[in-house]
Amino acid sequence: MKLIEKRVVLHFTGFEPLDGVAHRARYERSARQSAAVWGYSVETGATDEGSVPISFEVTTAGALAAPEPETGSPGWKTKSRIHMVDHDTLVRKLRAGNTLSQIIAGFRSCAEIMLEGGMRGYFRHAWRFGLFFLFPFLLTALAIALTAQIAILPYALSFSPWHMLWSGPLALCFFIFAFLPFSERFHTLHLFADWVMAVALGRMDRTDFNDWMEDRATAVRKALDEEADEYVISSHSMGSSVAAHVIGILLEREPEIFKGKRVVFATLGSAILQCALMSSATLLRARVGLIARCPEISWLDVQCLTDSINFYKVPVVAVSGHPDAPQAKLILIRVKQMLTREHYRKIRKDQLRVHRQYVLGPDQQASFDFTLMTAGPMPASVFADPDEKRMPG
Repeated sequence: MKLIEKRVVLHFTGFEPLDGVAHRARYERSARQSAAVWGYSVETGATDEGSVPISFEVTTAGALAAPEPETGSPGWKTKSRIHMVDHDTLVRKLRAGNTLSQIIAGFRSCAEIMLEGGMRGYFRHAWRFGLFFLFPFLLTALAIALTAQIAILPYALSFSPWHMLWSGPLALCFFIFAFLPFSERFHTLHLFADWVMAVALGRMDRTDFNDWMEDRATAVRKALDEEADEYVISSHSMGSSVAAHVIGILLEREPEIFKGKRVVFATLGSAILQCALMSSATLLRARVGLIARCPEISWLDVQCLTDSINFYKVPVVAVSGHPDAPQAKLILIRVKQMLTREHYRKIRKDQLRVHRQYVLGPDQQASFDFTLMTAGPMPASVFADPDEKRMPG
């Protein structure tokens, strides 16, 4: 198998309050972990000045025990240009309002998803994802009910209505100073914003979101002009819906855009169906079909059993309405195989932390490694086969 010498990576980040610089720093930390585990060297370059989205070069290298016939060299060296397509601008916009406006927007998105059949689809295809959807809304609804109970306690006890002068402020203090700090342990308002974005990506009815994606499509088109042995388009969580829209936009404009290129579309803990199961998400579902039918694209859908925030063993292309199209290759991984027992024990009850492991560094060698997929010497397609080597030699 010919080793990769030059690679272009377009990584669409998940829904996190991190800008491109922070994502690059995390990538560098994860790459160092991977290099220590697998025994190769890695160098993460500085951010290219003025690049939007930010880009940087990662160089990995290693020595082989014996020369590879295909390379004729006892060592290897791979350069990968990483373009970090984050959507922190959108995250910050959704979190910019006051607490009340964020709660109202969150419950509105909840109602919209229910009315459009999204929740029904979640429980039909991945019941744990359905529970993930309901959790922040049920938690907040319970807190609102308790707040109301405290406020009307004097009435329930047949006290004078004047007693509500103390019960009302007490109820407000409970909600602001007790519930809100407690709810942040579960990232409740952040999850509210996540569902607002899911509705926006499903309906495609917000000009600010649509303009942002048009800008990213222009930047991605420019990155694809770079010469490379391989092009990896990776995405994590909500970033998979963003990636599907952006790559779909390019395929709509230029159906032959990937002709002559080796392209791997890797969705990690994908949340495409989070948006695509809404009845209004016709454009997103159509773009999923365009990607699946593009002959140059190999789609790898990386899923994890212990991650409740993905659609485990669900064929995303078929469920998006394209059962006759080439289906994404399912890659099933186990987080506990990537981490030490102690490390896994610490994080296993934090579902958002488990969900981030797709793009984080490993403690030990495993079948999946994000750094090797995006910067290693082997083609990213080796991750589709559990028997293929992840490293040469």
